Amino acid sequence: MEAVMARRGPRWYFSFRSPYSWMAYRDLLDHYPDVAEGLEWLPFWEPDQPALDELERGNVRLPYVPMSKEKHLYILQDVRRLARARGLEMVWPVDPAPRWEVSHLAYLAAEELGAGRAFIAETYRARWERGEDISDPRTMARIGRDIGVDPFVLEHAHDDPGIREKGLQALNSLHRDGVFGVPFFIVGFDKYWGVDRLPGFIDSVRSKAAA
Repeated sequence: MEAVMARRGPRWYFSFRSPYSWMAYRDLLDHYPDVAEGLEWLPFWEPDQPALDELERGNVRLPYVPMSKEKHLYILQDVRRLARARGLEMVWPVDPAPRWEVSHLAYLAAEELGAGRAFIAETYRARWERGEDISDPRTMARIGRDIGVDPFVLEHAHDDPGIREKGLQALNSLHRDGVFGVPFFIVGFDKYWGVDRLPGFIDSVRSKAAA
């Protein structure tokens, strides 16, 4: 936990659930690969009840707010508009039984095996370009095969006690950083929320590096 608290480098919080996070990911790699390479990449997700119970015992409360129907309809329109402006082809996925720890804990397992970036790329493609269900552990197994990682490890990461502990550390990190949504970028004491804030974050990272 001390290592999490001591972190001061530029970083961004991403989520496989969020279309805005997907677009920020594409913008980072397409336009700012030099900065993307030097960032710490941290996952953000809505945890399941066992994780929430553990966090509550540590007096950690995450700022999740249920989405209104009006906001949901706006996001549908806004995301299509932003995707068209970027020339991105997207499929709006259907989540019959969302379990976000399945994909995000699989990411932590892939990262531990040195394949975190490859996992992110393939999971974003699966969800936002093919409309696949990333809450299905079998999707994680398929991604593991595609990126050359043991599919069993990714399929069962959400049930692995060691990976779940790493997940709690990641959730504590976003709590300590005051993260309330994604994409969320931090450099020094400056925070930037939203894909439209990415250019300002990039300028700040580059100026601090130059100084």
